[in-house]
Amino acid sequence: MLAFDLDRIGYLDAFALQERVLAWVQAGGDDVLLVLEHPPTVSIGKNSGAENVPPHLESLCKGHVDVVQSTRGGNVTCHFPGQLVAYPVIDLKKRSGGIRAYVHDLEEAAIRMLAHFGVTAARREGFPGVWTDGRKIASLGIAVKKYVTMHGLALNVAEDLSLFNFVTPCGLDGVSATSIARESAQAAPPMDAVKLAFIREFHAVFHPAASGDAPAMQGRDSLMTLLHSV
Repeated sequence: MLAFDLDRIGYLDAFALQERVLAWVQAGGDDVLLVLEHPPTVSIGKNSGAENVPPHLESLCKGHVDVVQSTRGGNVTCHFPGQLVAYPVIDLKKRSGGIRAYVHDLEEAAIRMLAHFGVTAARREGFPGVWTDGRKIASLGIAVKKYVTMHGLALNVAEDLSLFNFVTPCGLDGVSATSIARESAQAAPPMDAVKLAFIREFHAVFHPAASGDAPAMQGRDSLMTLLHSV
């Protein structure tokens, strides 16, 4: 498994990179975990979500928010600086349990990482994602192409969740978003620390039999070098 930090990157630019990584994994490359932040963005699932976004949101926010149609499953969600986004590009043929086990393990990695920062979280039956006391702290939306995953998880870290005020998160009325900062009543941890903790827990969940430490977090330049080499 390889892990790359893309820093802050636009949603569509990250998607283009995911597609290149997906082709590399489908051709036999190692599993890849991308961690990053997006600028303010509202993403809409491939089959639903537009009904939960106000018309002309980009104009309403004076061009400071992008509204994008995604190829992932799920409904509408928000992205912004101060949110960890994790895009695992994983070959499901190398694992047992299929998509159901994959979703379970992705949630498990987030739950373990949150515990590292003092936040107790859990699953909620029938509602994918990660929750704490009825508040949603992480959303999931995935796609699978020829048994390889795309998209993934968005986990709120910072205090400011104001972008959620414009939409109906995940299409669920009455659901409120929360974050590590809000649940811990402390300043948000540094994003680099959150990314490293997630990579460590993801590796422990997805590769429990692997010897040695979790993979080092490499930068975007290293990813581009890898993709240019094939």
